[in-house]
Amino acid sequence: MSLSARIRMTPSARIRGTSAPPIPAARAWAARYAGQAGPALDLTQAVPGYPPPPELLAKLGEAAANPACAGYGPIAGDTALRDALADDMARFYGAPIQGRDVAITAGCNLAFAMTMAVLAAEGEGVLLPTPWYFNHEMALTMQGVRAVPLPTRAEDGFVPNPAMAELIMKAATIKAVVLVSPNNPTGAVYPPEVIQAFADLCRRRGAMLVLDETYRDFLRPDQSPPHSLFRDPDWGDVLVHLYSFSKSYCIPGHRLGAIASGPAFRAELDKALDTFQICPPRPAQTALTWAIPALREWREGNRALMADRARAFRDGVSQLPGWRLDAIGTYFAYLRLPEGAPDAVAAAERLAAEQGLMGLPGPFFGPGQDRHIRLAFANAGLEVLAQVPGRLANL
Repeated sequence: MSLSARIRMTPSARIRGTSAPPIPAARAWAARYAGQAGPALDLTQAVPGYPPPPELLAKLGEAAANPACAGYGPIAGDTALRDALADDMARFYGAPIQGRDVAITAGCNLAFAMTMAVLAAEGEGVLLPTPWYFNHEMALTMQGVRAVPLPTRAEDGFVPNPAMAELIMKAATIKAVVLVSPNNPTGAVYPPEVIQAFADLCRRRGAMLVLDETYRDFLRPDQSPPHSLFRDPDWGDVLVHLYSFSKSYCIPGHRLGAIASGPAFRAELDKALDTFQICPPRPAQTALTWAIPALREWREGNRALMADRARAFRDGVSQLPGWRLDAIGTYFAYLRLPEGAPDAVAAAERLAAEQGLMGLPGPFFGPGQDRHIRLAFANAGLEVLAQVPGRLANL
């Protein structure tokens, strides 16, 4: 049989319909950068711009060398870590949360994908405020679930409107509403009353509220707790809560996240846990069981560090004519391009290829974002952030 006559593999329609990974695409533009503006600045990905403390690194090494951590563990994670996280959440939210309410996952992206596998079937809808976190939309597309946009406006601080969401939910079957607060990509923090209104809406409409609070440890003291949902004794009937250890403990490569949920959801989630992950990574679970109580003050220091970087970024960009900082918070700045500048994809490509400044264009985060660029300022120290305004000015 000739080579031309062979039948070729065709990827699934769902995978073919899924967007390409955005961060590698943006970094590829920088491959053409010749260094004329100085060292390349990579502000594409939400990565902590500082290492874990030496004590945590030592605990990770000890656990990795322990034969007990080389075997399988419980599908929902080690009991000790689930209890430690539940205790930390109870302190933070001022509500009774138990270890049995928590499942540990191999990263928060997988937590979201497994949650959606439980909640939505092919063809059903999930409401995502735009701009959205691109991996959420990608995960839904892979599963054949419709990502239904809920537009937000810069004039409203990119905070989604529950009344608009209800209109959409009356016109279409929506199985879940997804909120990310503090938000990726805008950094917006949703007011407690807005989060509560979405929970009430989901209860009325028979949907689940999926609340991703990956960045909650970087909230200011006056923003904490960010809501009172866990104080409702029936919170598990309407809420699925997602968390990530990656940013708070600077260990994104160890891939650990968590899902807090009620018993009915958890009974179905166990099927996904056993299938998708079997068990989360064992050594990091052991180290984090120690780290959650031991590193509370260290985490507080990192919150202050991120606030300093946000202030430095805001002060530098505010001097730029034409640019507008529409939102900033925790890890991200969401910038509106000046009048006359090219649209976001072309602008991001030029910044990367000509100025060595890598960021992500707004269209990577959904429809209606053609005039925005996201820069992850948390990745860089003050000396790097000081170079950003000059690179932007040269667009």
